Amino acid sequence: MRQTQLFTKTRREAPKDEVAKNAQLLIRAGFINKEMAGVYSYLPLGLRVLNKIVGVIREEMNSLGGQEVSLTALQDKNLWEKTGRWSDDVLDIWFKTSLKNGTEVGLGTTHEEEITNLMKNFIHSYRDLPVYAYQFQTKFRNETRAKSGIMRCREFLMKDLYSFSKDEKTHAEFYEKAKQSYLKIYERLGLGEITYVTFSSGGTFSKYSHEFQTITDAGEDSIFVHEQKKIAINKEVMIDEVLNDLGIKREDLIEKKAVEVGNIFNLGTKFSDALDLNYSDEKGSPHKVIMGCYGIGPGRVMGTIAEILSDEKGLVWPEAVAPFAVHLIAIFDKAGKVKVEADNLYKKLSEKGIEVLFDDRDATAGEKFGDGDLIGIPARYVISEKTLATESVEKKDRLTGKVEMVKISSL
Repeated sequence: MRQTQLFTKTRREAPKDEVAKNAQLLIRAGFINKEMAGVYSYLPLGLRVLNKIVGVIREEMNSLGGQEVSLTALQDKNLWEKTGRWSDDVLDIWFKTSLKNGTEVGLGTTHEEEITNLMKNFIHSYRDLPVYAYQFQTKFRNETRAKSGIMRCREFLMKDLYSFSKDEKTHAEFYEKAKQSYLKIYERLGLGEITYVTFSSGGTFSKYSHEFQTITDAGEDSIFVHEQKKIAINKEVMIDEVLNDLGIKREDLIEKKAVEVGNIFNLGTKFSDALDLNYSDEKGSPHKVIMGCYGIGPGRVMGTIAEILSDEKGLVWPEAVAPFAVHLIAIFDKAGKVKVEADNLYKKLSEKGIEVLFDDRDATAGEKFGDGDLIGIPARYVISEKTLATESVEKKDRLTGKVEMVKISSL
């Protein structure tokens, strides 16, 4: 991508009503656009990052045996009434509307009801199990508070996987595999060292659920971290019984602020009971299907990366999710030699499959370097009259700040 062709522009300041660091940086760098509180559009640079995060998650879900689907945003009121979750008194974040014929529908906040009902068409026998179905789909939640940028939105992309197993044993085995897969995702996304498996309330489903909490002062949660065991306890379940279950002492825990970047739940037979999802065993006897759900918000992860992996100059993207691998910056000379050589280098890098953002704008070196730091691409190659004197480019690592001269022929 040539920067002269990129319709987005950087800006010195974020909107005055934007208080979250992640959104301030992403708006200034031209990655997202704020439509209203809790609602953001993804621009070309931002969508590239979001899609790369989705790609990492998709690879891990596929490695678990997941099958990708795409469910509807419009939700059937009748299904949710059967599980008792249609009432605003039970689930207070609904967006609801009516069709022209007067039928009331909701915009999906989550999809347990719909996918359980769907599976009634395909799960009949023990031979049909297990099933692991997942999707990336836009959710709508009427949040009271939406002040954390893209870490808490009213409209957002969610990866939700649902597991369907014949018994507790096979469910538990998959649940543990999913937990380890989530940890691998955060490791690949550059958040592994500061992300903890966090024990939380399982609600009506089970004794515990598991959150994945990333340490940051921008987080809305308080967790108690056991750094040696790499686990944590959510403040809401910080009681002696939980400490005993986990075999840890209160004095070994450190309270920290964190943001939830994922969660997994045991659902048991709550939804298969309500919606009558059964299978027959080898003898023909009926049983309820055991379920679990596993969620990650790619946008929330992106916001967390922007919040944590940034500095006073701007964003610092990990290689796995950066919008481009290389930011090629040309400092033009009057003779036009730099332009010729920069165009040639851009073409050669692109032909090799290297993702390059080429700053070919007619701007000052200071403007280009400032925008480069703000956008946060991992490697910056500067080509100028000075570097061409040694047939080199100046290579700078955005994370470490290390600068070195590299021969163009070796690139």
